[in-house]
Amino acid sequence: MAFQKAVKGTILVGGGALASVLGLSQFAHYRRKQVNLAYVQAAECVSEPVNREPPSREAQLLSLQNTAEFDILVIGGGATGCGCALDAVTRGLKTALVERDDFSSGTSSRSTKLIHGGVRYLQKAIMKLDIEQYRMVKEALHERANLLEIAPHLSAPLPIMLPVYKWWQLPYYWVGIKLYDLVAGSNCLKSSYVLSKSRALEHFPMLQKDKLVGAIVYYDGQHNDARMNLAIALTAARYGAATANYMEVVSLLKKTDPHTGKERVSGARCKDVLTGQEFDVRAKCVINATGPFTDTVRKMDDKNAAAICQPSAGVHIVMPGYYSPESMGLLDPATSDGRVIFFLPWQKMTIAGTTDTPTDVTHHPIPSEEDINFILNEVQ
Repeated sequence: MAFQKAVKGTILVGGGALASVLGLSQFAHYRRKQVNLAYVQAAECVSEPVNREPPSREAQLLSLQNTAEFDILVIGGGATGCGCALDAVTRGLKTALVERDDFSSGTSSRSTKLIHGGVRYLQKAIMKLDIEQYRMVKEALHERANLLEIAPHLSAPLPIMLPVYKWWQLPYYWVGIKLYDLVAGSNCLKSSYVLSKSRALEHFPMLQKDKLVGAIVYYDGQHNDARMNLAIALTAARYGAATANYMEVVSLLKKTDPHTGKERVSGARCKDVLTGQEFDVRAKCVINATGPFTDTVRKMDDKNAAAICQPSAGVHIVMPGYYSPESMGLLDPATSDGRVIFFLPWQKMTIAGTTDTPTDVTHHPIPSEEDINFILNEVQ
C-alpha cells in the first residue's frame, strides 16, 4: 500500500476567497500559496442542507453543465478539496467540485489513520526552539479534539505504547510525553503513564525482552480517513455543492479581467472519464487541491511555472492482527535511520509504517521493495 503526498500542498489558482479549510490536519499540514487573488462575495451562510439525500451523479453533472457560472470551482476530491467545497457552500457560495478518480482515492485514504499533533514535531520545536513547529503541534491537537467531537462514529482515542530499552531514556521520554499532554491542555485525551516491563510484554508479547526496561503509554486519536473524506463530500453535496467524481480537468479556461486587463483563470474544461463527454465549467475562482498533482494543474495556467511541489512516497504494510492488540498501538521512536514507525490496529489487522522518500508523481503509486524491506527489518 503506497501513497503520495505533496510537501507544499494546496495552491489557489486564479484567486480565491477561501483562506481556511476544515481542520483536517492529518494529512500533512499543507502550506498554502495564493496566486492572483480574486475575492468572491458570499451570500448568507447556509444553516440547513438543501437536499435531504445527496443528488445522483447524473443530476450533479447536469448542474455542472447548466450553471452559467459558479463562485468556486474546486479541483480535487481529497480531504482538502472536499473541505474547501463544504466550507464554501455553507458560506452561501455557489460551489462545484470535480475529482478525476473517486473521492479519497489518493493520499486521503492512505494515511496512518492517526489524528495526532506529532510527538516528533514537538521534540523538534523544543530542541530547535522552533515556534512554528510548536504552533503546528498546538493547532493539530486542537483539531484532534475537534474531530473526536464532531465525528465520534469515525474517530476514537487510541493509546500508543512507546517501548524503552535504556534506563536513561525512561525519564527522557516521560518528560517529553508529559509535555505533549501539557501542550494539549484541556484537549488532552487521557494522561500518559508508565508501564513496567512485564505489563508491556502482556500487551506486546513479541517485543524483544532482553533489554526492555519498561514502556510509556500516551493517547492520540485514530480515525477512518476515507469515510471522513466521503462524509465531507456528501455533506457538501447535501448543502447544494455540485460534486462529481471521475471528472478530469483537461485544461483551464481564461478570460481578460476588465479591471486589470490581464488574463485570469475563469473555469476549467472537464472530461467525464466514464463516457468521454467534455464540457466547460465556469467559475469566478478556481481552487487547486490536487495534492501531489499540484504542479500539473499550475502548468495548465502557466506552462513556464516553476515546480513548487516535492512529492514524497509513504508506504504502509498490512500484517496479521496478532502483531498488536485490538485497542493499543506501538511507536518505534528510533529506527535504524532515525525515522519513526507506528504499529497500529486497524480493522482486525495491523498497519506498520510509514516511510518518507522522494518520488516521481504517478497516478497509481506502488511500494518499492526497498521501502517494504525497511519496514520488515524494523519489525524484526
